Amino acid sequence: MGESGLQTIEFLIDRTLENPQLRGKSFVSHAFALSRLTKPEVEKIAERLAHAGVGIVSSVPFGDIIMPIPTLRKHGVEVLVGNDNIQDHWNTFGSGNMLQKANLIAELYGYATEWQLSRTLAFATRYKLPLDDKGNQQWPKIGDEASMVFVDASCSAEAVSRISPVTSLTHNGKIVF
Repeated sequence: MGESGLQTIEFLIDRTLENPQLRGKSFVSHAFALSRLTKPEVEKIAERLAHAGVGIVSSVPFGDIIMPIPTLRKHGVEVLVGNDNIQDHWNTFGSGNMLQKANLIAELYGYATEWQLSRTLAFATRYKLPLDDKGNQQWPKIGDEASMVFVDASCSAEAVSRISPVTSLTHNGKIVF
């Protein structure tokens, strides 16, 4: 987690910079070493991650490991949420539900307004949101892949804040649940 974790992150950044075709396709899993850095160190590594197009996939740990997600996002680092599996060995809390992970991010970082909660959904959807930051529809659009999860919520903010239940799942245009 400590120095060796940071060296691994730096190594991946360097390899991605050497191989630009990897930009936007390379991610660090967990990246717990970032939780141990000082604010200036986090700012520096966030700039390098963003420049290289290297993202972070986080299980959103809490307790003595708090990830610097707001700083990473401020610098344009793609941050996604995930689990190793349903029985996440890094974190015994949770159900594998990505809305629950988005909800945890909102709670940990104080994202409580409707706008902040709606933006927090992006961590679970790889930044596909119904509305852009100005309120314009950006998804779904004609021609988009018909793979989506339907939840019982009136808006994105409610889906995150209430961890709305899944009512249906469509994959490539076919209802599978």
